This record gives sequence, structure tokens and C-alpha cells, in this order.
Amino acid sequence: MALPAFASKLPDVGTSIFTVMSQLATECGAINLAQGFPDYDPPQVLTEALAQHARTSGHHQYAPMPGLPRLRELISRKTAQLYGILPPSPDTDITITSGATEALYAVLAAVVRPGDEVLVLEPAYDLYGPAIRLQGGVPVYVPLLLPDFRPDWERVAAALTPRTRLMLVNTPHNPSGAVLTDADWQHLATLLTDTPTLLLSDEVYEHMTFDGQAHHSALQYPALTERSFVLSSFGKTYHATGWKVGYCVAPALLTAELRRVHQFVTFSVSTPTQHALADVLADAAHYETLPDFYQQKRDLFVKLMAPTRFELLPTQGAYFQLARYDAIAPGEDDVSFARRLTREAGVAVVPVSAFYHDGTDHGLVRFCFAKQPDTLTAAAQRLHTW
Repeated sequence: MALPAFASKLPDVGTSIFTVMSQLATECGAINLAQGFPDYDPPQVLTEALAQHARTSGHHQYAPMPGLPRLRELISRKTAQLYGILPPSPDTDITITSGATEALYAVLAAVVRPGDEVLVLEPAYDLYGPAIRLQGGVPVYVPLLLPDFRPDWERVAAALTPRTRLMLVNTPHNPSGAVLTDADWQHLATLLTDTPTLLLSDEVYEHMTFDGQAHHSALQYPALTERSFVLSSFGKTYHATGWKVGYCVAPALLTAELRRVHQFVTFSVSTPTQHALADVLADAAHYETLPDFYQQKRDLFVKLMAPTRFELLPTQGAYFQLARYDAIAPGEDDVSFARRLTREAGVAVVPVSAFYHDGTDHGLVRFCFAKQPDTLTAAAQRLHTW
């Protein structure tokens, strides 16, 4: 029996570039600096806590839909201490999600209706556009200014219309590592005042800023907080991306809408994992040392890459390093270069054009330096030899 014909909701979307490059790295035996995950384990205290809760009777059934009360209470305290604000309500303002990815999708599904416009600063994580379109929304892309990947606030203001339902920002930024400043947030608050536009702030790399620069959160600006969904990621903070646990902080009215969707997408998140995270979250030592931990990795990678002909751009946060390759392959498109680098040099990277909806190519590739020193050393040696 023939299947009925149907039209794809995303006919132009194939397998993500991260999956493609990781698969190519495996096929070629290349060192994978493409996909953004560490090659080291979470803190031992966390894995031991998980093992303990996996052996605990009663920790194997559904957690409450919004997340374990104990974990939400600890998130509230951490958020208040970290950003110098009043504690968000654990009951009405905090939701544990299956990674920040699910939170982001649930927010879009909750608030974006067909025909609504969503402002996106590009380059942007490749999930944003398709997730908006799946809700019938219209992504409106505003390019960041190179070489520093700063917002062009005049273009943002021009792009705002009565149809702009939501604006999406990401800081520290993937792929560039740029960080929004206090002045940026103040400017954004002014732009959104007297508009109905909501804000989705993707802050999953909140604990990874360098050179003494602070991470500023949307939660610190009252004019933004009242309209903001702020996303965080335990996976990024605790080197456990495969655990897929994140959370969203938003005022009660917005949280209620998020939860309407969340309960029908995943309902709840792994119970023993939430217990383990609650066991370690009260100790701030881990996330307070992350800026130095990742700055050392950034600085090591920059030093190791110095003998190569790559031109490394400044990185203020996250765990990615952009590089120009003009001196190596002038005129070659970034996708071809990334594939050739993986096959010939044995190091996998991501072409930055993958972060633009229209494939804009600035001759840049992205390295992930969330790797052990031996991994970074071996990768740099291969690149130098090649």
C-alpha cells in the first residue's frame, strides 16, 4: 500500500553539521574539535552522587513535572547569589528541562504563533531557526558586526516591528565567544521598553568568561527580567553534556506557559540525575573556578596554534575558538576547507557558515578547546605539520 504524500515541515534541513563533521572525524580517525563537548569526565563527586542515587530505592520513578523541589530551591539560591538579585521563586519561576535544547524548544512552542516574527542575531546556533519555523514563526536575522561579533543596535531597532513576538540572544556566544556587556543589555532594555516583545536569553556558557570579564545576565535588568526566559545548562557547567539537564528561569506568568508545553514534551527529567545535581550544587567551588579552568585551555590552545598559519580571533567566553584560514587556502569555501582539513590534517572543525541561515561564508572555522591538554597538543601538531 502506497504511503500518502506529505510535505516536510523542514524540507531544506538535513543532518546537522555537528553530526556530519563528527561522523567524518570518526571515519578519518581525526581528532574531533568540531562538536562542542569535553573529552574529560564530570567531577568525581557528581558521578559518585549519581551512582549512589541510582542505587537508592524510590529514585527511579517520575520526578515532579517542574523538577525536584530541592534542586529548584538550590537553583534559586545560586541565581540570587551569582547575580545579586532577589531569589526567583522555586515554585513558580524555575523549571528543570531535558537540556537547554528542550527548554528553548518549549519556550518557542509556548509563545510563538504562526506569522510571529522572532529576531535572531547571526551567526547563531543552528537549532534556533528550524525551531522557530516549526511553530510557524518567521525568523528575522540581524547579523552581528565582524570582527568582534558585536550587536548592531541600529539594525536591531530597525528590525523590531509590531509583529516581533520574541528576540533571541546568546551570551557568551556560540560560535564566536563574544560576551554581551552591561552597555549592550542597557541598550536592549531601552529598545524593548514599551514593546510587547519577549526575550529568550540563552546563557548556557554563563560560567565561562575570560580575562576578568563578568557574565551579565538578563536576570540583572528588571526591565528585561519581566519579559525574559533565561536558559542555563548543567551539561555545560559540569562537563556532562550527555546528561541533558538544563533549566529555565522566568517570571511566573511566562513559566506557566513554558510548563504547559514542557509537560507534553518530556514531562520530567531523569530523577537520579536531578538528585545528584542537587547534592553538588550547593558547593560553588566548581562553577566559580570554571572561568580560570577554561581560560587556561584557551590560552594553551592559542599558544599551541601560534606556529600554524591560522589567524585566531579573540575569544571572550564559552569554549570555542574561531580562526581564519586565508593564509592557508585563500578563496576556498569554509565547508570544503573543513572537510579537507578533517581528511588531510586529521583534525575536525565546524565551518562557521553553518551558523548562518543563508550560509554566509566569512572564511572562518570553529575549534572547540574543551579538551584535555594532550588532545589540544596533538591537534595543533597535526595542523602545524599539515
